[in-house]
Amino acid sequence: MALLALGINHKTASVEVRERVAFAPELLAEAMNGAAEFADLKEIAILSTCNRTELYCSSAIEGSRALLEWLGEYHDLDPDELQQCSYALWGEDAARHMMRVASGLDSLVLGEPQILGQLKSAYSLSQENGHVGAELGRLFQQTFSVAKQVRTDTAIGENPVSVAYAAVSLAQHIFSDMRESKALLIGAGETIELVARHLANAGVKDITVANRTLNRALALADEFDGKAILLGDIPNALAEADIVIASTASQLPILGKGAVESALKKRKHRPIFMVDIAVPRDIEAQVAELDDVYLYTVDDLKEVIEENQRSREDAARQAEEIIETGAHEFMRQLRSLEAVDVLTAFRGQAESLRDQELGRALKQLENGKPAEEVLTMLARSLTNKMLHHPTIQMRKASAEGRSELLDLVQELHQLGEHAKNEK
Repeated sequence: MALLALGINHKTASVEVRERVAFAPELLAEAMNGAAEFADLKEIAILSTCNRTELYCSSAIEGSRALLEWLGEYHDLDPDELQQCSYALWGEDAARHMMRVASGLDSLVLGEPQILGQLKSAYSLSQENGHVGAELGRLFQQTFSVAKQVRTDTAIGENPVSVAYAAVSLAQHIFSDMRESKALLIGAGETIELVARHLANAGVKDITVANRTLNRALALADEFDGKAILLGDIPNALAEADIVIASTASQLPILGKGAVESALKKRKHRPIFMVDIAVPRDIEAQVAELDDVYLYTVDDLKEVIEENQRSREDAARQAEEIIETGAHEFMRQLRSLEAVDVLTAFRGQAESLRDQELGRALKQLENGKPAEEVLTMLARSLTNKMLHHPTIQMRKASAEGRSELLDLVQELHQLGEHAKNEK
């Protein structure tokens, strides 16, 4: 079996490409089924976030082209174009990569914790749809164990550094007094919850949460004594907002240029600070063309994020050592798993020979042959049959100069120790 991690991320592709390759959450199960059938995959899980789309697979055939072709066909993209901004990692490299992703070492924000939860969700969904077997199952469990150790044994997560934190940090550079600012948050997921928390810590008291379902918006808004509205009410709320931060799973923009233009007129052109964390984008790119609007995407946050990453670099080096050990341990487990099949076949062959010779011996006893003679023949016949094929292969190896096979047989059967005992 070949273990593969295929994907694109913020290091290899622009936000425009990443949003085209992103999977809608409600279509992930169907996508896994299609990929498994198209590329003949034994196991598969898909991780799709604003900064990465990755497919973790176990395949009988070592090759990533079929998977790239499926990805291109699914998203209506040229596979050659995808290949230029994607990466394909195999075996231990794939395991190491997943562990780095889970530990936040491959994130736009070094050490951010949200990715581990997203990876756990990807695993659960794949498991529910029957796409996790022995290989991916072991990899995910080892990955979660390593990520937990990284969080426990290093300071990788001590400082509040995330995309949400970076967005609020940028707002603090623009507004001298955050206590006077009004915030409109579009979405009600984990990222927006973090944004709301950081805004509240920065002194923002007027927070409005807009979401597709009102109950979820209410639950989040209540935590911060804020207001909850539906997405359809955004145009009315927009005129009052100084800060707009969006992060939903919508496949189409939530906020267009026309709505923002109208809001600016009502505000008498007081500026609006906007951050679009979503991929695909929630705010139309054309909004940036408007005067008095400061629109940033996840890619624009990189500079802010890089400053905050420096404090985590020492912890990251410690984490890399933990991950290296974890990847080696996973491969050891995988090799042990492969040995199980060989050992099962080996034992099955030996037991088959035993049963065959025992049945023959029992018949001879029934026919009146002396027990001593039958036992002698049983032992001789069983020994000859069990050693027949190994003897042929060892002679062949010796003739071909493959001494390592003979050394292995000596080690397996402790023949050196036997010779010492004989003396």
